[in-house]
Amino acid sequence: MVVFRIERRRGLPAYLQIVQQVEQALRMGALAEGDKLPTAAQVAASTKVNPNTTLKAYRELERSGLVEVRQGAGTFIIRTLVTAQTGPDSPMRARLGDWMREAREQGLAVDDVTSLFETLLAETFTDAPAQKA
Repeated sequence: MVVFRIERRRGLPAYLQIVQQVEQALRMGALAEGDKLPTAAQVAASTKVNPNTTLKAYRELERSGLVEVRQGAGTFIIRTLVTAQTGPDSPMRARLGDWMREAREQGLAVDDVTSLFETLLAETFTDAPAQKA
């Protein structure tokens, strides 16, 4: 099951943070077809967001064709975004994990790693078209 984390100072609406976190979990293989998402009440209890915020996120995911709402049963994943390059066993993921561990050993804080990663990501993919699953 996915555990949502809402960053209130991020400037991104909570429902979009939920959408992004589900998409990321789908890309990383943490969620797979058939998995059930937590109920709006469960998300509200763990994140302190209004249940309607979660329902809005789930509707967006449904419009994207990633989830299906089954009346009385819950919200289920119907399509994955995982690729060979992003899955749990991918060599690229392993190399990035090695790099993250090295950064931590070198004393970089999470904010340092995030800034470095986001800067290099922007520089590397500036001219690349965004890929939508």
